Amino acid sequence: MKRKSLLMTLAVMMAAFIFFNVFNANAADQEKEVYRLGVALPLSGTGLFYSKDGVDAIQMAVEEINAKGGFLGKYPIKLSVRNTRTKPDAAAREAKALVLNNRVRCILGTYSSACAIAIKPIAREHKVLHIAAISNSENITMTDFSPYTFSVVPNSFMQANAVALGVGKLAKEKGWKEYVTIASDYEWGKSTQKNFVLQLDKAAPQLKLKKRFWPRLGETDFSSYIADIISLEPDFVYASLASRDNMIWMNSAKKYNFFEKFPCPGSLISVSELISQAETIPRGMIGLCRAPFFAHKDIPMMKNFVENFRSAYKRYPSDWAVMEYDSVYILKQGIEKAGSIDTEKVKDVLKGMTVETTRGKLSFREIDNQLSCSSYMGVVTDDPDYPFPIYKDLIEIRGPDSWRSEKDILKARAD
Repeated sequence: MKRKSLLMTLAVMMAAFIFFNVFNANAADQEKEVYRLGVALPLSGTGLFYSKDGVDAIQMAVEEINAKGGFLGKYPIKLSVRNTRTKPDAAAREAKALVLNNRVRCILGTYSSACAIAIKPIAREHKVLHIAAISNSENITMTDFSPYTFSVVPNSFMQANAVALGVGKLAKEKGWKEYVTIASDYEWGKSTQKNFVLQLDKAAPQLKLKKRFWPRLGETDFSSYIADIISLEPDFVYASLASRDNMIWMNSAKKYNFFEKFPCPGSLISVSELISQAETIPRGMIGLCRAPFFAHKDIPMMKNFVENFRSAYKRYPSDWAVMEYDSVYILKQGIEKAGSIDTEKVKDVLKGMTVETTRGKLSFREIDNQLSCSSYMGVVTDDPDYPFPIYKDLIEIRGPDSWRSEKDILKARAD
């Protein structure tokens, strides 16, 4: 009797053991079938204005890919979105939560360059891919290089160099001699201003920088800055102000007829500003942007993206939507080339890879994982095809024509 009872007990234990292992094996198989993708963008605060379009574009790309079975047709994407609040400490905290709690393989974002720089070492430590699509300080990829971090936006040097080349030409034509700069007092504003001044000194050494102005990030009153600039009577003004700060600056300056008195070539006027300030933005301004959809209407991927975005959200996509959408599809192409969702394999194939984007066929540079994307300058002008102004006489300055040389990158890293 005891022997029979013992056999029954053993049988129950064996059945439980088999069930437990089969259950865990099935759970593991199910886990492998999901690709966990993280997003670190500000859902509140200064960066919300730009980031909402980015989140919407990512969500749309994820839905499109999942409708075909996910990555490689068999790994559905599970999206986790975290709020960085445009603060580096919050960005680092949320990145850790994405890695440790959500177990993501890749983090997309961010709005602030300081936030991207805070996320970079966390992604590297945990061997997670990190794709910067909006934040564009060149230090994201140039210094303290991480093989896990990729940039799909023209960096601050590329954009500053592009503007310097254009302004240098204008200075010679118009006889400009003196200028001032006004830039947001944080990582992106400082690096962009510094690079512009350095590159302009090469393009037009005759120009003199009279004064630098550094309003804080989140500034709401530019009247004192405007008064000081007017008193200096510069030939032109270079502005490098962030998101909502830039809108407040332009609206304030317009009240003083500032843009009629002082040319402001190269101000960051993205599609977001063109749309949101359609009635008030000064026509004739020479602006700069990173990924205007209307520059590449002839590319099928861009045409489809614009149509689908408008259908889904009842509005045109901004630069930020374009670049975040590209990020997801660049990741998809990396996974397809690797034939795997394994991060190490994807990281390795993305290095130096040529990818299809809404902006055309572009390539990552091996030394810094910077995409060869263009910067765009043009004159703010009304267009009958759109309910907002776009850029006339649009100039596309390609990535390889504007990025820092590999020699200078190696020197900067050594220094």
